[in-house]
Parts: sequence; C-alpha cells; structure tokens
Amino acid sequence: MLRLNENHLGARVTSDEVSRASGAHSDVLARCQAGEERHAGSLGWLHVDDWASDERLDRIEELAGRLREAADTFALIGVGGSNNAARAALCALGARDGSLDGTHRVVYAGNTLSAFELRRVLEDLEGRNVVIDCVAKNFETLEPGSSFRLLRQWLVGRYGPEGAARRIVCCGTPGSHLDDLCHEHGYEFTTFPEPVGGRYTALTEVHLLPMAFAGVDVRALVAGARSEEALLRDRTADPADNPAWRYALVRRLAWDAGLRVELLSFFEPRFRWFSKWYEQLFGESEGKDGLGLFPASAEYSEELHSLGQYVQDGTHQLMETFLDVMEPGPLDSLVLGGSDIDDRFGYLDGCDFWEINKASFTASRAAHARTLPCPTIELDRVDEEHLGRLFYFFMFSCYLSAELLGVNPFDQPGVEAYKQLMFRTLGR
Repeated sequence: MLRLNENHLGARVTSDEVSRASGAHSDVLARCQAGEERHAGSLGWLHVDDWASDERLDRIEELAGRLREAADTFALIGVGGSNNAARAALCALGARDGSLDGTHRVVYAGNTLSAFELRRVLEDLEGRNVVIDCVAKNFETLEPGSSFRLLRQWLVGRYGPEGAARRIVCCGTPGSHLDDLCHEHGYEFTTFPEPVGGRYTALTEVHLLPMAFAGVDVRALVAGARSEEALLRDRTADPADNPAWRYALVRRLAWDAGLRVELLSFFEPRFRWFSKWYEQLFGESEGKDGLGLFPASAEYSEELHSLGQYVQDGTHQLMETFLDVMEPGPLDSLVLGGSDIDDRFGYLDGCDFWEINKASFTASRAAHARTLPCPTIELDRVDEEHLGRLFYFFMFSCYLSAELLGVNPFDQPGVEAYKQLMFRTLGR
C-alpha cells in the first residue's frame, strides 16, 4: 500500500488546514476523478486499462520475448517522458548496468546531443547483440531523431539493411512520418498513445516494452497501478482518506504560504531516476504563467553533507517530501561485525545498515520539519506492484495539484518555444 504520513508537516502547513481546504475544493477532486471533458484528449492514462489491458500486455510480452531471443541489449532512444519511467523502474528494482537478470539490459540514447556521450553509447554496444527502439510521438524532437539516425546506421553497418530492419522497433503516432518509415523499411511499429502526453506514459507500451525486455514483471506493475486507481478515483470514499488529494492540497497550501520549491528526498539511491521522472512530471505540468513549485530532489544520506545545511538553515523557501520504504527487501540487510580495532564506532557493533539508514532518515526528517513542511509518502516495499502504485499516485496527484493551481497540466508551451529557436539556429 501507499500512504501519506502528515505527522511531520512541521511549519507553514497543518493537517487541519489540509482538511479545511479539502472541503473548500472538493469539486476539484470530483472533476478529476471523473476526468474533465476539456482535457479528454490528454487523459488516456487516467484509466490504466485503456493502454495497459491484459490484451495489450499480451502483445507487449510477446514482442519483448521475440526481442529477448534476438538480442541481449535494448537501446531505448527517447528523451524525457520517453525514457524516464522505464529507467526509474529498472533503477528502483536494482538493475545493474541496465540489467535485472544479468543477461538482458537496457541502455539509453536519444537523451543528449553530446558527442562525448554518444560515442560512449556506441562503444557500449560493441560486442553486443543489439535491438533499438525509437520512441517519438511526433518524430520532430532533435535528440531522439539524431540518435535514431546514428544508431540505425550503426545497425546497418553491422547487420546489413535487412538484418538491421529486424532489429528496429519504433513507437510513434499512426500516420506519422515515423510510421511511414517503418512501413517503407520493414521496421516493427508500436503505438504511442495519442491521448497521453509523454510525461504521463509510464503505464503504456512506451515504457512497458523496455521494462519487459529487461525482465520486469509488467503485469504486477500494472496491477499495482490498477489498485491505486481504484483507491484514488473512488468517488464514494471520504476525500479525507485520499492520499493523492491531500498531497496535492499540501502542495497548494505550501505555495500559498510563500514556498516556491518542493524537494523530493529519499534515503534509497534506487529512487535516483524516479526523482528525475518526478521532476519532469511536475516541472512541465505546473511550471506555467509564473506559477508552480520548482521540483528538485535530494539523494540522502550523501547530500545531507552538501545540501543539508541549506535545507536546514537556508532561505526556508522549501517544502520537502520524503519517500520512505517501510519493509526491507531480501537485499536490504547488511549487518556490521563487532569491533576488531578501536575505530571509535563500537556503538555500531551488530547493527544492520537498514536500521542505521532509518536512524539517519528519522533524525533528518525531524530536524527539517522544525522549519519545513515534510509530508512523507510511505510504500510498504520496493517491488513492481508498489512502483505501479507510485507512478499512478504521482500522476493523479499532479493532475489534482495543477488544477488547484489553475494551470493546464497537459501542455508545455515553454518547451515548444525553445524548440522553435533551436530549429531556426540549425537552419530547419
């Protein structure tokens, strides 16, 4: 399960204020639970089964199985919402070098224009059996477009045109130029869901295919998301029991109290790429019209020794949301032996690093909550089910939060502005 712990809201926001705001804005929750008609073209993610039904999962798993037979390396070509969720899930589940099973791995391209980094990608593919998946809803974004050409030409040079064609998958909009290329050259084509913006695609084949290739139990992940949807969209339930709604209200009250940054903090480095997914989700959804908390993240305990001082005693413009895992997994226990020399850490004799890490977390949260609102999102454990819940929880919370703020959660006009200037510079 997922829970919102409000016991450490601390300064500037209180649970009583959240409850009062819930009553005052209950119409927003009801509208979002139902799905607003004005956003109908962007709400394909709201009902999980629209794009992750059992039938779709059958097709995803069948394609992933064929790709696993052909290759040991899956190059995911995409930027932002086209790669962040898959990367977040694999990192959280403990992938090493992009692999969960030690045999099939995912590497990432299409997210940089750096020649140095792209050379490293090509070097990383040498000696591997490779398939590539170009994810591009409109096939106009520069990073994935240029990387697709680079890696496609690399595949042709290695396998020949026909051999390369059998190793290329593209995910795009039916009828797009990318779709035409696939038909012309014999590439596999999968559908980028038209009514889902990139940053909301975590539970679609955009990400479920690379996850399945790497060995993620995508059915368990989708099942977790379905369970979270049933909880958060239950219009018969008391809004006071809806954690996504209360979290969205905390964010709005923090904004009203003059706070301007939300720091997503965690004591498990496995959430490193999840935090990047969160930053895009909230940054692109709310950062408009001079509004929106700036989404940032902190990986503790390391960054307690770099950002901790500022968080504790800086300008106090932050709210800090913690992710907390309640139960250790099979690899989350490591016990320190007794003292063999006088290192002055004898108080740690026989201690488990799980408990040491928890002690650091609880102390840091208590200290920060003296000056900052510190809501905590608790999940029982880190597995596919709970990651599915977490993805849906944040997407629905973001929808609610943007509606409370009065901005469109589904457009990104600022991104389009920089793209036009960049294309003009390149002579397009």
